Amino acid sequence: MENGNEFSSPLSFTSSSCVSNGSSSPREAASNLELLSLSKLSSGLEKLLIDAEFDYSDAEIEVEGVCVGVNRCILAARSQFFHEKFKTGNDGSGKEGKPKFLMTELLPHGWVGYEAFKVFLNYLYTGKLKGSPPEVSTCVDEACVHCACFPAINYAVELMYASSTFQMKELKMLVQRRLFNFVEKAVVEDVIPILMVAYHCELSQLLEYCVQRVTRSDLDNFTLEKELPPDVFSDIKANRLKFQQNLELDTVQVDSLKEKRIRRILRALDSDDVELVKLLLEESMVTLDDAYALHYAAAYCNPKLVNEVLELGMADLNLPNARGYTALHIAARRKDPSIILGLLNNGASVADLAPNGQGPVAICRRLTRPKDYNVPLKQGIETNKDRLCIDVLEREMRGNPMVGNMSLSSSTVADELFMGLYFLENRVALARTLFPREAKLAMEQAHADSTSEFAGLSSTNGLCGNLRGVDLNELPSDQVKRLKERLLALQNTVRNGRRFFPNCSEVLDRLLEDDVLDSLMLESGTLEEQRTKKMRYIELKEEVKKAFVKDKAEHNWSSISPPSSSSTSAKNNATTKLTSRVRKR
Repeated sequence: MENGNEFSSPLSFTSSSCVSNGSSSPREAASNLELLSLSKLSSGLEKLLIDAEFDYSDAEIEVEGVCVGVNRCILAARSQFFHEKFKTGNDGSGKEGKPKFLMTELLPHGWVGYEAFKVFLNYLYTGKLKGSPPEVSTCVDEACVHCACFPAINYAVELMYASSTFQMKELKMLVQRRLFNFVEKAVVEDVIPILMVAYHCELSQLLEYCVQRVTRSDLDNFTLEKELPPDVFSDIKANRLKFQQNLELDTVQVDSLKEKRIRRILRALDSDDVELVKLLLEESMVTLDDAYALHYAAAYCNPKLVNEVLELGMADLNLPNARGYTALHIAARRKDPSIILGLLNNGASVADLAPNGQGPVAICRRLTRPKDYNVPLKQGIETNKDRLCIDVLEREMRGNPMVGNMSLSSSTVADELFMGLYFLENRVALARTLFPREAKLAMEQAHADSTSEFAGLSSTNGLCGNLRGVDLNELPSDQVKRLKERLLALQNTVRNGRRFFPNCSEVLDRLLEDDVLDSLMLESGTLEEQRTKKMRYIELKEEVKKAFVKDKAEHNWSSISPPSSSSTSAKNNATTKLTSRVRKR
């Protein structure tokens, strides 16, 4: 695979080259001995990084929450940046009173991840550049050769930020050559990070090369204005105008007027002002589709605003923009599960392909690193958003039907209404404990977070805990309205869960449909009752494990481990809370 050896070391030491065959001259023999000495020096210094027995670090640099031990004398000798930094000192906030530095505070621009920093550090110590770690320099699309996918580009960009910030000129030149190779191979959206690192690290030739590529591309000016520094955008816009000099003046004026109207609409979206958007649409001849406003919102606005735009019902969800991308394609690039679910819920097609032949699933996979995708799934721990986006899109792609749809109309009698609320509140509460991210997304799409949680009627009415026989007509109308709104929101939450997270829903079904769950208080009752309940608890735990094994087999999730003791504890706590709530009936 090309990516695995994308960087070759400027210094290559081999022991075989250092052995004299008896025919070399004294000068060649001396050169070979020098190479052998350098090779041994390099290997010896590497032990300080990779062998715990040789950990004599005297400072720490925290990267992505992980503290990396470093030897200040080596870093200072190799890098003028670190020489100046260490002279200023630092408080002993690290382990054993060692000085501690945060990577985020060392970098004026950009980002350097843990893996990229470890490779950079190895180069500082040894003079050799290791191969790219596949977990952060490849994507999870099996059809990709990883020669220009986003993770490969992003890893090189991180290495460039490190090389430039920490003033390692030789490595900087080496990484720059690799970035040059990416510019023509990559999709134009992925050229933007290369352009930005060239801009911040003052790589003039690379910057000019990126500017030329972006100028020739079909990226619209609104996107470029949002993504690029003002001076770079001005250069690109001026270059593009040169190609339009042959157009008729009237056409240019019409396009300029339309562009101004579209710009006002997009600026209103930036301000989270949907009412202003509606007003601008009424005052001009421009529509949401003319402005590709849904595409813009999916790319840059918060999920709440995207849902508000969808609720206007004025946009074609599957409309390709001028580049051939639908709003779902753009949401897949952004990798925000809330926006993806909102579009799918409103009818966006997951089967539409972009001009490069990729659908939303392939787009999302091409942007996702194995490090992020292969994070083990555990109950009670939030699912990685990259993994969640792919799973939701793939589930929709397979056309999994929505099952178990509950139907409770607005004319539901009191008992059915209250018992329905209790059941759904308990189900959602358990989901939030076992599957927090999935439950949060399902609730957001159902607007359940905007309704008040139902915990029985107000005690001021003397009805708390005694709901049987309550006449809805005797309650204040606004209270009945709130109850029904909450019921509808909870129904939609469960419906979303069954549609997008069916395996999680299956686990909840098994727990909630169990007859013993209402009295599953392990410490209560006689000794015989406690033994019986504990046996049933073990059975329930095994059922959950079997559900996870089924998930692994269905999705080929080899990295997912069955529920751990910590997740079992979370389920136990959730069951206890659930039982206490059910007993309020």
